Amino acid sequence: MSERIDVLIVDDDVDMVESLRDVLTDRGFAVAVARDGQEALEYLASAPAPRVILLDWMMPRCDGATFRMRQKKDATIAAIPVVVLTADVQVQTKRHAADAQVVLCKPVEIADLLRVLRTFTRPDAS
Repeated sequence: MSERIDVLIVDDDVDMVESLRDVLTDRGFAVAVARDGQEALEYLASAPAPRVILLDWMMPRCDGATFRMRQKKDATIAAIPVVVLTADVQVQTKRHAADAQVVLCKPVEIADLLRVLRTFTRPDAS
C-alpha cells in the first residue's frame, strides 16, 4: 500500500478542515492536515509530497502568501500544485496574486473542488 497523500489541507478553520476532510476521505482521497503555512512546511519537510495542496489564503502565523513564497524557493516542494481557497475578493479575481494553479471562492462548492482535484489526482478505488 502506498503512503502517498493525495491532498494536504492547509487551513486554520477547524470546521472547514473537518468538512473538507470528511468529503474527500469519503471519496477515496488520502488527506493530511496542517493548521497554517508553517505547519504545512514542517509536514512537507518530513513526509512524502502530496499530489495537491488546498491552501487557505488568510491564516495567522504563516498565511498563504508566505507559504507560497517559501514553497517556491524550496526545490523539493516547489512543483506541488496549489489550489487556493479564499474569501479574499482580490485573490479570487487575480489568480496570479496567489501564483496558484486554481483559486476557489469560499464557501467552496464541493462539485467545483472535486472537479479541480480530478485534474491533479485520482483517488484509489476502494
